[in-house]
Parts: sequence; C-alpha cells; structure tokens
Amino acid sequence: MEPTRKLYENDSYKKEFSARVLDCQQKGDAWELLLEATGFFPEGGGQGADRGILCPVSAEASESQESVRVLDVHIRQGLIYHTCSGPINPGTPVEGRLDWTLRYSNMQQHTGEHIVSGIAHKAFGVNNVGFHLGSQAVTLDFDKPLTEEQIDWLEEAANRSVWENHPVQVSYPDARQLQNLDYRSKIEIEGQVRIVTIQDVDVCACCAPHVLNTGEIGLIKVISHQKYKGGVRLSILCGDRALREVRQNQRQIAQISALLSVKPEAVAQGVEHLHRECQETKFRYVELQTARMLDQIRHLPAEQENVCLFVPELDVPAIRRAVNAMQEEHPGYCGIFVGSDQAGYRYQIVSKTQDSRLAGEALKRHFACRGGGKADMIQGQITGTREEIQRIFSSLELQKK
Repeated sequence: MEPTRKLYENDSYKKEFSARVLDCQQKGDAWELLLEATGFFPEGGGQGADRGILCPVSAEASESQESVRVLDVHIRQGLIYHTCSGPINPGTPVEGRLDWTLRYSNMQQHTGEHIVSGIAHKAFGVNNVGFHLGSQAVTLDFDKPLTEEQIDWLEEAANRSVWENHPVQVSYPDARQLQNLDYRSKIEIEGQVRIVTIQDVDVCACCAPHVLNTGEIGLIKVISHQKYKGGVRLSILCGDRALREVRQNQRQIAQISALLSVKPEAVAQGVEHLHRECQETKFRYVELQTARMLDQIRHLPAEQENVCLFVPELDVPAIRRAVNAMQEEHPGYCGIFVGSDQAGYRYQIVSKTQDSRLAGEALKRHFACRGGGKADMIQGQITGTREEIQRIFSSLELQKK
C-alpha cells in the first residue's frame, strides 16, 4: 500500500480536508482508520498528535454512519493510522476537521522551540538533544549547562525574533543541496528531508507543522530551568499558553498582594516576612508543647521502668525532646504516642539500656503496627486503644545486660 499523503506538509493551516477511508479495523474499544490522505499530524519527534473529527459526507454514509472523534494519530511503515471513537466503512468519503485550537497552539510551541534552540546553538554552541511538546509545557534538553544570565539573554533574543516577524520557510532540498546545507538534526534521516528555515535564527530538519511568520507566536516565556544529564533542561511556553501562564501568575500575585497588604512588586518580601513570622510562632509553639510535656514527665512514677505518654497533638521536635527527657529518668522503654483511638497514633520509642526494636516487635504482635528504626530509637504508626497500648507497653520485658 502506498504511504499516506500528508497534507499538512504543504499547508499547515489546512483546517479541513477531504479523503476516502481505505481500511477500518477495531482495536480494543476504538477503531483504527486508514485514509488515502490526511491533514492530521501523527505523534512523533517529541510532539503529540492532532485531534479532531472525521465526518462521512456521502448521502448513503451520512444516513447510516455518524461522525467519529479522532483520539490519536500515529505512523507505522509510512502509513498513518487514526485511532477513532467509532468505525467508518472502507470506501466512504470523509471530511476531516482538525481541533484547530490544539493544532495552532502546537504550531506556536514548536516554532518557538526552533527559535530558542537555534539561537542557543548559534550563541552558546549548545545542541538540542531532547524535545517534548506536552499538554502543559515544552521541554528542551541542551547538552551543555547555561547560566541564569545566559537563559535570560536567550529568552530576550527569542522574543526579539518574534517581534521582528521573520518568515518561517519549508523546503525539500535534494541530496546535492543537502550536502552543502548546514542544518540542525538530532537523528540520521533516510529519504526526503524537510527543512524548516527561520531567517537569521535557525535551519533545522523537522516534519511538524509551523506558523508562517514568527510574529504569530506572540510571546516566548521560559518558565523553569534545571540541571539535566550534564546540561540543562528548559521548560518554555509560547503563544496562547504563554499568555495564559502570565495571566494566571498576574492574578495570583494580585491575590497574594491583597492578602498580605503589600504592593504587587513587594510580594516576595511580604511572603518572606510572613514565613519568618510563622517560623517564630512555630518555635514558640514547640517551646510551649515541650514545657507541657516536661511537666507531665515530672509527674510520672519515679520507680516505673517503662513509661509512655499519650497526647492528641505534638510536633516532632517536642516529641524528640520529651522522649530524651524521659529516658534520663527511666531505665526501660520510653514512648510518646500522638493521636487518638479513632485515628490511630504516631509513636516514638527510645531507651538507653534496651534495644528499642524489641519493643516495636512486641507491639506488632498485639496491634496493627508499622515502623522501624535502630536500637536506640524506633518510630512508626499504631492502631489500638490507649488503654490496651498502655497496658502492653507497661508490661514489656526488659533484657538484663
């Protein structure tokens, strides 16, 4: 069978197209349709597939068959298969209608990636070794690290290319022309090579749809960067996605500004001040918790070897200080249980003279209990009543040393 003709290669703006169904096979809960030609971009090269619908157009077909949703598109051995929500009989003429919002957004993202990668390659000598156009962001993996200052410069240079509104040209050079052409490509390509050229910015082998002019991208925004495999991974948004990101961030900053009663440009300082106040309050709270626990510990029977206390709420630093104080006065197992009979308890058990893990094993024999640790301290969670846990804990046998 001849390879499927890709209509988007010559016209990325083709929102609708006509074709005939060549084959239809059920695959699980969906159907795979093969068309003689398609305007749907199949998943590949780091970019997801187009979505849309296929509508039967003949009088006979329209009466007996409904339109189907195109859920996915992929290519195998030169043939493009459309995963659809329902069947359409072979031989039926159909009209394909792309989800244009998705297609155009992908065109903006992919063209933006070319600009960023092309400029980074020219300016810093880095190569794009990984690309993924996801539903949330576009990620670019460069093989060398970039500083924050270089990334800021790269973002500004990419947006200048957008504002200058360079043409985005597609060409199909022959083998001789290709030999003399300096272009970016991550893989060896067999057969006809499709070249995408952005004036003064990039020349790259690529099979995906792109916008006609860089000005259509509107905005390129780097939203994050991180070290990755000896290089750097950038996450970017372009066009409509960048606009939504900026709008969302602006609204959040306005809300935080109102809550903190500070100007939008002082939000970071306001949050820092609030964080410092929270830390101070938490420190004072832990000090009060510790003081209360130490008071309870002073009232424990001095002659009791195994001791435990139950509290509904206690922060980790206060737990640690409390059990340490308990083991100074009691030679057996010392435990703190935080929670309730209904919700269960978090526990921490320590001992200066015993292997705390033995206490944990004993509790597991009587209760639904999980956790672990070392000889001097264990921690975990336990389900049981306070009365039963206290009874078992008090009766734990001590190993003579």
